Amino acid sequence: MEILNPSTPEKIIKLGKLLKLEEGKRVIDFGCGCAEPLTLWAEEFGITGIGIDISEDFCDRARQKLASSGLSDRIEIVCSNGADYIFEEGAFDAATCIGSTFIFGGWQQTLQVLKRAIRQNGRLGIGETHWLSNQVHPEYAQKQTTTHTETELTQFARDEGLELEYIIRASYDDWDRYISDGWYGLVRWLEDNPTHADYEQVFKHFRADQDDYLQFQRQYMGWAMYCLAPRKSR
Repeated sequence: MEILNPSTPEKIIKLGKLLKLEEGKRVIDFGCGCAEPLTLWAEEFGITGIGIDISEDFCDRARQKLASSGLSDRIEIVCSNGADYIFEEGAFDAATCIGSTFIFGGWQQTLQVLKRAIRQNGRLGIGETHWLSNQVHPEYAQKQTTTHTETELTQFARDEGLELEYIIRASYDDWDRYISDGWYGLVRWLEDNPTHADYEQVFKHFRADQDDYLQFQRQYMGWAMYCLAPRKSR
């Protein structure tokens, strides 16, 4: 899995267009994972940028990918907790956090950080879950205390002086592919490690994740990438 979210290369490139990326534009991506969005944007638009992720494995994979694509001189990968990373304020044309708002504690906190990173005419790209309706099963809602409706997400953005410009939604196929890729990897691990000390723990996690998705998540939760821009003063 190179895209660690329920999305596709085409949708990520579309987000890049909405962020007005082009040759020489600079991007900072928090929770960059294996740097697939940054790689796609560097190849498609010629951007430069920085990706931050706490996982050493993801950072290693990202650097290998960038090196094999000849992009190491354009994209820097920093292995760090994104919340601890000190960046130059107002130095980026776009700031993104795709599926990783937990780094800062949620959607609104992420907006507060990312808007400090962009130039006057910069844009934010954020991937986030949302409730599909106001009628969410109480058992599931209690597990997802940082998830909001899109109406709430939009109001939080307005409170931070931002306007929601565009929504790129994950389809049910995107969700199924993303979740199933995880299941497939877990089943392969279980097959290859029948005597591992963590076998039972991994098996329980696999079953719990499967039940959670089929019983609740697919019915109640959506995911999308949002393009936001600072509100222009009159």
